[in-house]
Amino acid sequence: MKKIILIIFFLIIFLIVVKNNTYEQIIIPNESIRIRVIANSDSIEDQNLKKRVKSSIEKGLSTLLKDSKNIEEVRSILKENLTNIEYTVEEELNKNAEKKIEYEVNYGYNYFPQKVYKGINYEEGYYESIVIKLGKAQGENWWCVLFPPLCLIEDNEKIEDVEYKSYIKEIIDKYF
Repeated sequence: MKKIILIIFFLIIFLIVVKNNTYEQIIIPNESIRIRVIANSDSIEDQNLKKRVKSSIEKGLSTLLKDSKNIEEVRSILKENLTNIEYTVEEELNKNAEKKIEYEVNYGYNYFPQKVYKGINYEEGYYESIVIKLGKAQGENWWCVLFPPLCLIEDNEKIEDVEYKSYIKEIIDKYF
């Protein structure tokens, strides 16, 4: 009897681990708006600068777009705030760069290369987006989806508000 209970116990643990390790597939809808930040180069300094610009832009956009209800509203907010977005980029570059770095902010239909993320193939093509090019824009890039808000939601959750649970511990506490 103990062997059967142990086999069932390990089977449950295995199923829980497999379930928790499968990626949730997020498909970007046809009507969406993306954002992309392209680093000057792949040097550590340029990649770190890209990350700082990305973080500053995300904070501002999260505040601007938090109450938006549809893609038309997001388009309008982005167009009205393009100068503010440029200012945020310039401010971050001036604060963190040792030398003057040129940049370009473009809102429109911009090229995105093919990307495979969590097993999903995102086709290359031209997508409605904000693209921020830093310097020569020859480094690795970061991109995400502003509408629907696929990147701003998870990045803005407060860590203090997240409750972590261990399913294995719960099972052990319940039966032993």
